[in-house]
Amino acid sequence: MIDIDNINEIWQTIARNKTRSILTAFGVFWGIFILVILLSCGNGFRNGIMQQVEGFAANSSFVIPQATSEAYKGYQKGRFWKLEMSDIQAIKTQVDGVDIVSPVVSKYSYSGDDNVFYGVKGGNFSLKGILPNYNEIDRSKIVRGRFINETDIAEARKVCVIGMKVYEDLIGADKDPIGVMIKANGIYYQVVGVIKPYSDNVNISGNNNETVLLPLNTMQRAYNLGDKLDFIIFSAVKGQKISVLQNDVRTLLCELHCISPTDSEAILMIDFEQIFKVFEALFTGIAVLIWIVGIGTLMSGVVGVSNIMLVTIKERTREIGIRRALGAKPSLIIKQILEESLLLTVLAGIVGLMIGVAIMAVVANFVDISSEDAVMFVEPNISFVTAISATVIIVLSGLLAGILPAKRAIQIKAIDAIREE
Repeated sequence: MIDIDNINEIWQTIARNKTRSILTAFGVFWGIFILVILLSCGNGFRNGIMQQVEGFAANSSFVIPQATSEAYKGYQKGRFWKLEMSDIQAIKTQVDGVDIVSPVVSKYSYSGDDNVFYGVKGGNFSLKGILPNYNEIDRSKIVRGRFINETDIAEARKVCVIGMKVYEDLIGADKDPIGVMIKANGIYYQVVGVIKPYSDNVNISGNNNETVLLPLNTMQRAYNLGDKLDFIIFSAVKGQKISVLQNDVRTLLCELHCISPTDSEAILMIDFEQIFKVFEALFTGIAVLIWIVGIGTLMSGVVGVSNIMLVTIKERTREIGIRRALGAKPSLIIKQILEESLLLTVLAGIVGLMIGVAIMAVVANFVDISSEDAVMFVEPNISFVTAISATVIIVLSGLLAGILPAKRAIQIKAIDAIREE
């Protein structure tokens, strides 16, 4: 049960010297305030960076064929080779732990001339032949219509999904794009959807915002590409490390294409899981540094509270002596000193926490997460768990600040305190 009289007595003790109490509390306030601001900014930058790779499956990798660097089985060094459709089935059946395997072919207009047209409007955009599962690894938001589906593949339909920039530049943002015909590299396709990547800064083989996506077999037939592929993207099942699968896939492809097992340059593989781990390690390190700096700042405030409490104990020597003479137990004296320290620290800390959260909430409202100029700083705030942790730290700090003054108080002898003038 709350002892109102005890709280009033503690408050009166703190209020005897308002200026001193406010200046002392400011150290704790500033420590918590700085901790909240730093943690919020750290989270804002973390959210911004992670948003850059939001569209990618973390446990994925992609394979790009390169020129060989070693002679092998009669083949000369420097041989160029191509991935094939048969490799897809081989990876699915012979590599355990693979979840999705998605082949891709692409076509660019290297001359810089317009290659995609809608009526008289033209633009220079890349073409990419894909399967429906491509959007499960290199994910994009479907803004209009739908994505490539299995029926498109089965019937080799001449349909396409276009990037947001293709739509705005050629068709116009004020017109419904679904069903219109565009001409890409001399062949007409019907638009069935419009997509927008989660980020324009990270992409695989071209920005999907500036790409015309076609059914894989439609593109292979339309442009005489045969069964050759430009690259393969694959992902691992849950719980399987993609790095292990990379070694298995590399070994399999070396066998299928007569590549030396020791040739490290013939097959380029990029491990997105490792990239995500680098980001996580970076932000974990930043968070630890922020906590060290914030708690260090807070501790300086705690030392200030403890010092002032020692001064207060000195000033109240006679009062404490009288209490001891009247039968007050040491535990009662310790309890009161700790409560005074705790009240002062908690009030200052909670105010610092609330003001810090309020300021970052205002900052968050000024940050437009849909703006391309603001993607590096998104939702700068602290989590509920962090707020609770900060509150616990405040309470512990208050207790810590009162331990030394409380010990000093119970060392005062009643008779000596009463004699003191």
